[in-house]
Amino acid sequence: MEGISHRTMEVNGIAMHIAEKGMGGPIVLMLHGFPELWYSWRHQINGLADKGYHAVAPDLRGYGDTDSPSAISSYSIFHLVGDMIALIAILGQAQVFVVGHDWGALVAWHLCLFRPDKVKALVNLSVAYMPRNPAIKPVDYFRSIYGDDYYICRFQEPGVIEAEFGRVSTKQVIKKFYTLRDPDGIFIPKKGWISPNDKFTLPNWLSEEDVNYISKKFEKSGWSGGVNYYRCLNSNWELTEPWTGAQIKVPTKFIVGDLDLTYHYPGIQDYIHKGGFKHDVPLLEEVVVMKGVAHFIQQEKAHNITEHILNFIKKF
Repeated sequence: MEGISHRTMEVNGIAMHIAEKGMGGPIVLMLHGFPELWYSWRHQINGLADKGYHAVAPDLRGYGDTDSPSAISSYSIFHLVGDMIALIAILGQAQVFVVGHDWGALVAWHLCLFRPDKVKALVNLSVAYMPRNPAIKPVDYFRSIYGDDYYICRFQEPGVIEAEFGRVSTKQVIKKFYTLRDPDGIFIPKKGWISPNDKFTLPNWLSEEDVNYISKKFEKSGWSGGVNYYRCLNSNWELTEPWTGAQIKVPTKFIVGDLDLTYHYPGIQDYIHKGGFKHDVPLLEEVVVMKGVAHFIQQEKAHNITEHILNFIKKF
């Protein structure tokens, strides 16, 4: 945390908190996922700044010290990408490097789809580009594959999952998510997913101090902001119809852990490794699969991910 500075700026109608280090260098904009914060990039912020880059990690809309609008519709992919376009403008460089993880990767893919002129190169973690399927909405697809207890499906009804998480402490929920390593997916039955008495053994890359920091921020912001991203999946599908079949033409590197649930979606490994991914992202230069690594990859393998980012972006 030493040397990382913080500020809040007005972007796209909201107050956004960013953490940063290395002012003056080429910007590397790092976008977190769920249930995360800028804090997920704490190791990369230091590692990139040490090499002369201006590392910037915002709390995305709905998270941490950034505003959380109440309307579900305020979390559309256009809002999320719009936030990043506005942030890039304030930061003052015409183009930036972008690194995304989980939902941050989805935002980064769409940033590159909508405004490739703003991105020098992209490193995305965990979530591969998923081209729009005109035949089925995404939540309907996940429900057809995994059933109603799949977490994306359980997140859809406003207030329900917030009440479920509210039965236990925020720390319990954070520990539950961060210690999951089952590549078969996350299933949240209506009863029994978590209890106040559950015990969790933290991995060596996550301390009680880390959990305390993350939990404190979610106690402030609540869960609705982050969950609302999932509630916009079907409406995003409708909004992005004009981009059906469009390619992402930004130099790209993709990294995933072989224990990540996203690497075990039906057909995803064939898509990644047998030409589909390269067709949709023609400037995809490298795919890295890290063995024995689960979803929170930039924290679990912090040094390795920093080196992967540096080795790629230094070419541009």
